[in-house]
Amino acid sequence: MPIKIELDNLLEKLISERDEIILKLHLASMDAKEEFEEAEKNWEALKIKAAEIADDSKETSEELLAKAKIIGEELKEAYERISKRLAD
Repeated sequence: MPIKIELDNLLEKLISERDEIILKLHLASMDAKEEFEEAEKNWEALKIKAAEIADDSKETSEELLAKAKIIGEELKEAYERISKRLAD
């Protein structure tokens, strides 16, 4: 599967998970809130990289795609940890 399609799929999943976490955060522990705040920094970085990739006027390098995917995977892991804490 091309890396851009993988990144698009990952972004869709992250948006869904992020929205669900935001809804639950008002009941969350301080640790979960702090971890989410850290994850938000990666979310902002990923949105910028995704916008650059989506901009057809710019040439997208494999390196940029790879970096965006790494950030996305880190976010996925953070969201999973936060979701687990919220479910406990």
